[in-house]
Amino acid sequence: MNEILQYLSTLSTLIIVMVCGVHLFLFFVLWIWSRRDLKKIASALFDFTRGLKSQSLLDSTAHLSDQIDAFLSDVNDVLDEEGREADRQALLNRMRVLDEKRRYLNSMFFETSYNMGRTMIEAYPLAGVLGTILAIGASLQGTGTEETVATVGMILGRFGDAIWSTAAGLVAAMILMFINSCLEPAFNRLSENRSHVRETVSRVKRELAFVQSEGAATAEETQA
Repeated sequence: MNEILQYLSTLSTLIIVMVCGVHLFLFFVLWIWSRRDLKKIASALFDFTRGLKSQSLLDSTAHLSDQIDAFLSDVNDVLDEEGREADRQALLNRMRVLDEKRRYLNSMFFETSYNMGRTMIEAYPLAGVLGTILAIGASLQGTGTEETVATVGMILGRFGDAIWSTAAGLVAAMILMFINSCLEPAFNRLSENRSHVRETVSRVKRELAFVQSEGAATAEETQA
């Protein structure tokens, strides 16, 4: 048992560093993932609003989230303003194409992965403390007077491992908290964009389908 504790206490700092590297890679993957989904949403909405009388064309340096908001505003303008039957019909015809590209709106796996990555940052200081406890515990496995004297020497000898383990946990947590603070606004904005797109698509379906059904009913009455 003592040998196992010694082995774990010796590796605790290295394990924390390696897990922190994996954590950083996870954040990098989530950042690439969010950029890809933003581009897909912006591209789909650009195709959806292409040809409208007042389609927003932002500067190429504009953030993708701002472009998405502008495209959604164009769609809402078509629904709110009167006399834009041609644009409404164009949106209705393109709705099937937009529906086929809605897989990027499935956000459960992304949000679960990000929530897991954000929450696990809090585990690093605890892991550092655990490594310190293991280092001290490995030195307290003796009994008796002579072993007690030896234990004090072992505690002092392993004090470096204990300190480095705690330091590694704290430094890893601070680095990941900084990375998360930089990425969190973009990830939250992506979730908001997805929510706004869902709401807008539902509104387009609801209102344009209602208008289409009214038009069909009017045509039948006219023929009758």
